[in-house]
Amino acid sequence: MITDILLHPFLVSIVMLSFALGLKVLVDKLARNRAEKKDKDIRYIAHNIKHFINFVLVLSLLFVWSTEIQNFALSIAAFAVAIVLATREFIQCVIGFFYLVTTRPFRVGDWVQVGEYYGEVAETDWIKTTMHEIDMHTYQFSRKTIYIPNNKLITSPIKNLNYVKRFATHSFSIVRKESFNPYPIYDTLSVKAKMYCEEFEELATRYNSIIERKLDAKISGPAPEIHFGTTELGEFRARFTLFCPTEQALDIEHKLTECFMALWYEEEMKHKIALSEVNNQVTN
Repeated sequence: MITDILLHPFLVSIVMLSFALGLKVLVDKLARNRAEKKDKDIRYIAHNIKHFINFVLVLSLLFVWSTEIQNFALSIAAFAVAIVLATREFIQCVIGFFYLVTTRPFRVGDWVQVGEYYGEVAETDWIKTTMHEIDMHTYQFSRKTIYIPNNKLITSPIKNLNYVKRFATHSFSIVRKESFNPYPIYDTLSVKAKMYCEEFEELATRYNSIIERKLDAKISGPAPEIHFGTTELGEFRARFTLFCPTEQALDIEHKLTECFMALWYEEEMKHKIALSEVNNQVTN
C-alpha cells in the first residue's frame, strides 16, 4: 500500500520536477563560478544543458504518465467514435449537401425523381431536400410535401425530369376483350391524333429538337404514334404515344379515348351485323 502511494505518478512527477529544478539551479551556479575563474562567457553551455534537462524531464514525465495518457486517449477515441455513430446520419446528410452543391443534379424548381418519389424541388438545405409531390400519371401536384434526407441522394438514383415540366412523352393504353379486325379504324384514329396535336405541332417539333441536341440522342416524337397489339392474356390493346404539352396531355388522352370507343363500337356493330348475316345465310 505504502509502495503504491510512493510510486504514484503524481508524487514521482513532483520529485522529478524538483530534481530537475535543483539541477538547473546547480548548473547556473557552476556556470557563473567557472565564468568568474576563467573570465569567459559560458552561458550558452549552461543554456544548452538546461534544454537537455528539460528534454529528459519531458520524456521522463511521458514515461511516468504513459498508462494514464493511454487510458485518456482511449477514452477520447471511444467518445469520438460514440459521437460519430450518434451523428452518422447527420454527417451523411451534410456530405450529401456538398454532393448536391458540387454536382448540381437539379435546381430549385426542377421536376425530379428520387428513388420512387416524383416531385418539384422546393428547397434544399444542409439536412434535407423538400419536394412537392407530383402524380406522373396526371402531371398534377398531389398536395403532399416530401422531405428527403440528403444522404438518400447519394445512394438513390436521381432523374431530372425538367424536360417533362413543359412537354411530355405521354403514353396510355386501351384494352378490349372483343376479337375482330381493328385495323379499319387505324387511319381514322391517326388522323384524329394528328388533328388534336396540330395546334402545337411546330412548337413540339422545335422543343423536340432542343431536347435531342441537349441529350445527344434520338427520342420519339413529335408525331403521335399508335400501335395495335395484344396483352399477355390475348386481349386487344391499343397503345398511344404523344409528344404534347404536359398540361394538355390528359385532355388529349380523353379525346382520343372517346374517339376510339366510338369507332370501336361502330366497328363492333358492323362485325355483329356481318356475323348475323352469315348465320342467316347458313341457316337458309
